[in-house]
Amino acid sequence: MEDMPEENLLGDYLRARRELVTPEDIGLPTHGIRRVAGLRREEVAMLAGISSDYYLRLEQGRDRNPSTQVLDALARVLQLDDTATSYLHQLAAPRPRARRRSRRRAVPPATAQLLETIGLPAFVTDRSLDVVAANALATALAPGIRVGENRLRSFFLDPAEQALHTDWKDTAARCVAAFRRRLGSDVDDPRVVRLVGELSLASEEFRQVWARHDVRQTGNGPIGIDHPQVGRMDLTMSKMDIDGPEVLSLAVYHAEPGSEAADRLALLASLTTEPARRPGAGTVVREADDQTRTS
Repeated sequence: MEDMPEENLLGDYLRARRELVTPEDIGLPTHGIRRVAGLRREEVAMLAGISSDYYLRLEQGRDRNPSTQVLDALARVLQLDDTATSYLHQLAAPRPRARRRSRRRAVPPATAQLLETIGLPAFVTDRSLDVVAANALATALAPGIRVGENRLRSFFLDPAEQALHTDWKDTAARCVAAFRRRLGSDVDDPRVVRLVGELSLASEEFRQVWARHDVRQTGNGPIGIDHPQVGRMDLTMSKMDIDGPEVLSLAVYHAEPGSEAADRLALLASLTTEPARRPGAGTVVREADDQTRTS
């Protein structure tokens, strides 16, 4: 697959970002027909103050140890923000990776309790964006948020998930960018390789977004949901890492207090829990091999 091999991650990233910057973006004059998308290699080298041959070696993976000053200069030319610049430095100096052992992705008990009591749609994902825990309100908001489902797979391959989001392409692209940043140079996890391969074969939209090499902070931001039961809701998703040996993240959907979206989210919560005010309401789904937890 095009972007997954680890042999030349730095070069792949430089090439992808170079193709997204036009001469007009950085004030270069253009004359005649250009045969390449974005900037030429020699233009990047000139603006960064390095030789064209050295930049070519970086893109081809023949030089893997650029200095901090060179990386900062390239980040400036390629118009990278702070998150993307940090990612560039990470690719140039990847941390040694310990051999992975297959182990169970256990949700900490305190996090499981939070899902049961928070009163908002909330769920937990692992580094591959597989859902490993979710409360009933999260599943009522989006049926794809359930244990065993993958958020990227849902965004790109499930028409029902796409129909829920008022701007699913933007939401899915932000999800990919946060996913790529989280992976950094650690892209050899077999589950990640399989997931990216599957989505690349099945979704042209995913292939285009993945090829951009966009990176961003964890997927916080506005989410527009057009829910079939309660209607349109402009929500915010807040995402945070969970302390512990596993790479897990907690995501929570919430609305501005007093807003129409807050009222509709409260209505959805009442529709979700009212028929089951007996013991068992507020069920939290844990890992597939876990016992179902009830409040």
